[in-house]
Amino acid sequence: MTKHVLVPIDDSNRSTDALEFACREYSDAEITALNVIDPGDFYAATGIEGGAMANYDEIQTHHENRAEDILERARERAEEFEHDLETERMIGGVSRSIVAYVEEHDVDHVVIGSHGRTGASRILLGSVAENVARRSPVPVTIVR
Repeated sequence: MTKHVLVPIDDSNRSTDALEFACREYSDAEITALNVIDPGDFYAATGIEGGAMANYDEIQTHHENRAEDILERARERAEEFEHDLETERMIGGVSRSIVAYVEEHDVDHVVIGSHGRTGASRILLGSVAENVARRSPVPVTIVR
């Protein structure tokens, strides 16, 4: 029996679909929504390669506030399924952070949305869902 489900969540419709799936299929389990903030987003936004660090803290605060908004919307969505949702936020590489969370928090199933990349972008960028499925020590359901 599944006791603890992790749903990595961002602001995409696919991650909302994954959350809804988890709420329906694992109504008796603890569900945790995890938002991972990739620090690469800070560097890209600040132009760190050119040494511009002036806005780093402001950019980080923006991403943290955005993550809290995403998690609040997830809590509200789970309430529609009469499910209490735990939420967590991490900073790090997305796939690695998800797998690390699984390993450190007694998660026994991951439900993750697929962003549906195809063609060259999938080859070049890979898929967070695929990377998690390959590396996770527990079963992973990819919701399309």
